[in-house]
Amino acid sequence: MVTDDLDSVERRAWGAVVTLVMRVPSVLDSRLQREFGLTHFEYRVLALLQDSPGHRMRLSMLAARGHGSISRVSHVVSKLERVGFVRRVAVTTGRGVEAALTPSGLAKVVEATPDYLVAVRRLVLDGLDEAQKAELAVLAEKLSHHLIGMLGDSPVDKISG
Repeated sequence: MVTDDLDSVERRAWGAVVTLVMRVPSVLDSRLQREFGLTHFEYRVLALLQDSPGHRMRLSMLAARGHGSISRVSHVVSKLERVGFVRRVAVTTGRGVEAALTPSGLAKVVEATPDYLVAVRRLVLDGLDEAQKAELAVLAEKLSHHLIGMLGDSPVDKISG
């Protein structure tokens, strides 16, 4: 039976999730903007490109892996293109466009990553012992798979009563 209320364990779990998903990205965003002139999402796009073969990726794949809409990714890529961190490249097979990391974009993500990792550790990982980190990984992966199963790669709300 489904009720409108969460039980005490569900309230605790949901409260903790809300705190994490609201506060951590906000702190990372502020820190990255202050120190490197990047939003968290812009950093994520640069990091995804850095980790991809040839430092390039289709915009649709960036949207899926970056958990944003194609419109949002296209807007961010345009901004990163204006500052010289990425360039758009026509794909060699089929239709579509790839974002390619430029040397200055690579330098920017390499510069920002150590500070980013320090912040991630301080904000989340340092509060856990090794067993708890492993448990968090399992739970977060399970929730991620659940969300992808429900929503696909789309950030659009597909939840129905």
